[in-house]
Amino acid sequence: MSKVIQAAGGLLWRESDGAKQIALIHRPRYNDWALPKGKLEKGEEWETAALREIEEETGCKAQLGSFAGAVSYNVGDRPKVVLFWNMVLIGDCKFVPSEEVDQLIWVSVEKALEILQYPSDKNILRSSAQPDS
Repeated sequence: MSKVIQAAGGLLWRESDGAKQIALIHRPRYNDWALPKGKLEKGEEWETAALREIEEETGCKAQLGSFAGAVSYNVGDRPKVVLFWNMVLIGDCKFVPSEEVDQLIWVSVEKALEILQYPSDKNILRSSAQPDS
C-alpha cells in the first residue's frame, strides 16, 4: 500500500480598493497557475505547514483563518491529500521569483476561476469565496 502524501496550503486573501483578491502562483515546472501549497515536513502540523508554504511560495506573511477544505488526488500511484485554510495577508509581500514559483498575482475570484487549471483548486475557491466567509 502506498503512503499518503500529505500537503497543506492556503487561500491568501487581501483587500484592494474595497475588492477581495486572492493570490495565485505560477509554477514553471508544470507551467500552471495554482493555489500555494506544499508537502508537510516530518513532524510538522498541518496549519504550520500551510503558513510555511504560503511564506515560501509567495513571500507573504499570513494569519490563519477558517478551514477552507480538503482535496485528494493521485500522484502517480500514490494518493495525495491537501488541506487548505483561508488566510489573511499581514503587511507586504516580499515575493522573489524562484525555480519553484516564478510569478505571484493578485486577482478577483472571478479571474482566479478562469486562470486556475485544476478543478480541485477551483472547487476550494468556490466554496471559500462565498459572501461573509
